[in-house]
Amino acid sequence: MGSDQPAASGAGKLRARKITILGSTGSVGVSTLDLLDFASSRGEAEIEIEALTANTNVAALAEQARKFRPKFIAVADETLGDDLRAAVSDLDVETGAGKAAIDEAASRDAQWVMAAIVGAAGLSPTLKAAQRGADIALANKECLVCAGDVVTAAIREAGGNLLPVDSEHNAIFQVFDFERPERVSRLILTASGGPFRTVSKSEMAAATPAQAVAHPNWDMGAKISVDSATMMNKGLELIEAAHLFPVDHELIEILVHPQSVIHSMVEYVDGSVLAQLGAPDMRTPIASTLAWPDRMPSPSVRLDLAKIAQLTFEAPDLERFPALRLAREAVRAGGIIPASLNAANEVAVAAFLGGAIKFLDIAAITEQVLDRVGRRNGPASLTTLEEAVNADLQARRMAEECVAAKAAA
Repeated sequence: MGSDQPAASGAGKLRARKITILGSTGSVGVSTLDLLDFASSRGEAEIEIEALTANTNVAALAEQARKFRPKFIAVADETLGDDLRAAVSDLDVETGAGKAAIDEAASRDAQWVMAAIVGAAGLSPTLKAAQRGADIALANKECLVCAGDVVTAAIREAGGNLLPVDSEHNAIFQVFDFERPERVSRLILTASGGPFRTVSKSEMAAATPAQAVAHPNWDMGAKISVDSATMMNKGLELIEAAHLFPVDHELIEILVHPQSVIHSMVEYVDGSVLAQLGAPDMRTPIASTLAWPDRMPSPSVRLDLAKIAQLTFEAPDLERFPALRLAREAVRAGGIIPASLNAANEVAVAAFLGGAIKFLDIAAITEQVLDRVGRRNGPASLTTLEEAVNADLQARRMAEECVAAKAAA
């Protein structure tokens, strides 16, 4: 996908290049650095870290700077600039703070960029990296949800490659026949079902933030964990897959698979179904993108099917998890609707984590916003970053009004 594939490197040895990690203190960023550290300890890495960024975690970013010696580090919170400079005053590293600094990190000369900033905040820096032709390891699904056509067009025009990091999309990427996509009849995104897969709707109504972030299989940040609990995460992945792979979005299905061993599947016209399997360890898909088109050794947990003993599957419950229906409606509508869906969900999730609304209010508020935007009245066009940002801001204002009304009721 993207430009011509580079020649494969020597067995297990990473190609010499510069790397930037946007969101280096989050779970995906930490896992990426862990892989680089592992490869370096084996003498298999010829990597230079160009830039690392964080949202607010100055201490962790400073610690990473001491170990990995990047040229530039930045925090998104502009009020923390002095703290960051003080924390690394003894190091030879440039620092920055605020949105412009994050964009600068993405714009610097790195051939491979891990886009792991959570939410719509990752859109601008990811687009900056794409526009200069970097290979983008995409762990921020919101970039494609909010402005998929804009981002993919930038990657095509600049000659970079888009390498999906989400375990589901990475699984499809590994087994999809990009040279003959007409032979694909269906994509099947698997979902763990989250922490509330088997509980009643009344129990979900009383769920606390602590219960919602307690994912049974994956170690993720709070926002993504709540998205998994509502299954909005899978809805966003449906929209992302529609941009990543040359198939009609109606041919993308969701299947609940509690063990999280089969990460997704591709069905071909002859009835063959190809699946990628692995233990639930994000270092596996990250390693796939880091070494692509080669393979690299990694310390990922190895799959033991005999120990697991059985793999089970079930259809998703759209009544208990209405976020899946909302995402399907959004991808059908297109235009600004997916961006509005994402923005409303982000605001609602933050309100839930802050104790302002109940768990089931997340999807309800998101639907209220989509109704106000007018998802049933046909899509507005979305061809520029500015349109995506405006749609995002509009939906956030609406969602904040809905949260305030819920909180006051």
